[in-house]
Amino acid sequence: MQGNLRRHLATLEQATELSALQTCTEALRDHYGVAHLGYHWVSADGEQYGCGTYSIEWITRYVQNDYVRIDPVIIGCFQRFHPVDWKELDWSSKPAIAFRKEAIEAGVGNQGYSIPIRGPSGQFALFSLSHNATDEDWADFTETHRRDLILCAHSFNQKALEIEDKRRPEPVKPLSGREVDVLTYLAMGYSRGQVAQTLNLSEHTLRAYIESARFKLSASNTMHAIARAVSEGHIIMGGAARAAQGKWPGREAIEAAE
Repeated sequence: MQGNLRRHLATLEQATELSALQTCTEALRDHYGVAHLGYHWVSADGEQYGCGTYSIEWITRYVQNDYVRIDPVIIGCFQRFHPVDWKELDWSSKPAIAFRKEAIEAGVGNQGYSIPIRGPSGQFALFSLSHNATDEDWADFTETHRRDLILCAHSFNQKALEIEDKRRPEPVKPLSGREVDVLTYLAMGYSRGQVAQTLNLSEHTLRAYIESARFKLSASNTMHAIARAVSEGHIIMGGAARAAQGKWPGREAIEAAE
């Protein structure tokens, strides 16, 4: 590996924010002397992140026209596990032909090379380079740098996953059955006094359950705890509420007793 590339990868390793990856794409583009270099990921839940050296105009047009649906690079690389020269992809459809013409006019280049990456939990990413070159020159370039480009691709993906993991909230700790009961009734609109009476708890014990649930859910207040419990599936509004109402006295019975 060349000394300059080692320095670029060392800089990448020190990145602590996703924005720093943008600077790394620019440095590697200049290192390899190509028109463009980019990294794009898609997680299993559809979250996307991208950085690269393409023009803002081309990125905007790509997103606005939803070109991800017809881009042969995205479609073709998703089905592959090894580096792909764009010439190997299917550009025969009319939409693909028009898309390629538009991309070249936007300065993307007539040649391209992408490395598909499969990460944890269904994550898919692409590390791509593009340039204007003859078929022969491009084949020489990709063959010469193939191993280092694979290393760059996986280094980018590892760093992006590492940064993203640090940005995510701590995993939610499992709630006890009583904590779920308490939050369910509060989510249904019961007051604390009504919940305590319904579950036959002292208000002190009820407060302990609420505080414990808040801690486990990393919630700033009770409403935040309820929202997180719903979003994490601890409370399924409707089904859980109906089950709870079937097991314990309903709101009307409590109000009548008062």
